[in-house]
Amino acid sequence: MRLRRKRRLVRCVKRRRELKPISTNTAAIRPDDVLLMSVVRNEKIRLPFFLDYYRKLGVNHFLVVDNDSDDGSLEFLRAQPDVSVWQTKTSYKKAGFGLDWSNYLLRKYAHGHWVLTVDPDEFFIYPFCDTRPISALTDWLDSCAVRSFGTMLIDMYPDGPVDDEPYHEGQDPFEIARWFDAGNYMISKNPEYKNLWIQGGPRARVFFKDNPSKAPALNKIPLVKWDRRYVYISSTHSLLPRGLNQVYDEWGGEKTSGALLHAKLINTLGEKAREEMQRNQHYRGSGEYKAYAKQLEEQPVFRCDRSEQYINWRQLEILGLMSKGNWA
Repeated sequence: MRLRRKRRLVRCVKRRRELKPISTNTAAIRPDDVLLMSVVRNEKIRLPFFLDYYRKLGVNHFLVVDNDSDDGSLEFLRAQPDVSVWQTKTSYKKAGFGLDWSNYLLRKYAHGHWVLTVDPDEFFIYPFCDTRPISALTDWLDSCAVRSFGTMLIDMYPDGPVDDEPYHEGQDPFEIARWFDAGNYMISKNPEYKNLWIQGGPRARVFFKDNPSKAPALNKIPLVKWDRRYVYISSTHSLLPRGLNQVYDEWGGEKTSGALLHAKLINTLGEKAREEMQRNQHYRGSGEYKAYAKQLEEQPVFRCDRSEQYINWRQLEILGLMSKGNWA
C-alpha cells in the first residue's frame, strides 16, 4: 500500500503540467482556513448556488479545476475572489478521472488544512449544520485526533419525472429534488482498503434494477485534515493511507458521520448524460451515463413507498443515514 500511495503521488506531480493557472488567489489562504476542492466541467448553472451554499457553511477558499468548459464556467469562477481556478483541456480519464489534478492541488495548497472534496452537485450535511459552522465540526474533530470524516451520498429526486420542473441558474436544487429513499441500501466492507461500500437508493432501483451490483457507490469520505502524503485513489470513496478510510465504528458504537445530499436527478441530467456518452471520459466506458440516458427516455418517476421528503439532518439521524455520535 505504501508503494501504491507513492506511485499515486508521483503520478499527480507529473500531471501538474496539465494545469494552467487562470486565477490563483491562494496567497489569501490563512493557516486555519477550511478549503474546498472540486473538478468541474460545464457547471455554470450550478456554480452560483454551490459557492453560496459552502460559503454559508464556512468554507473560506475554493480550489477548482475547470476541465475545458465552454458554458461560461471558467469566466464565472475567475471573477470570484475566494476561488483559485486552473484550466486543463487534457483527458479526464487519463488523469485518473480527475484525481491526479485534485491530488496535486491538495498536496500543494491544502497541507495542514481541513478540506472538503466534492462535486458541484454534492452538498455536505453534518450534525448541527443548521446552527454550527463547519469550523465547529473541524475543531471538534481536531480535539478528538480524528483525521477524516465519512458521509453517505443520498440521491435526492423530484416528485415526478425529472423534466417536469426545470432547474434555473442559482436556484436551490432541493426546491425541486425534495425526496430521498429512507431505506433500500446495501453495505459491505472492502477488504483491500478497509472502507465501507454502500449501494442502493433510487439510482440502483431505477437505472440498475437488472444489475444492482453495478450501481454507483454511495460511500464518501469528503472531509479530511489533509497531509501532503495523502492521496485519494477512487473518487472520494477511499484514500491512502488506509487508516483514513476507517470512518466507522467496528465495536458496536456509532462514529459521528454526515451526508452528501446529491442533486444529480434533476432535468440537467439528460443533457449531461448525452455529453458524457459522447466524451467517453468516465469510469467503465461511461456506463453509468449510458444507463441514465437509456432509462430517462421512459420518463421514470423515482418516488416510491420508501420515499421521504427531506426535512433536516435530524431526520437523517433518526433513519440511521448519519450520526452525531458523541458530539453534543
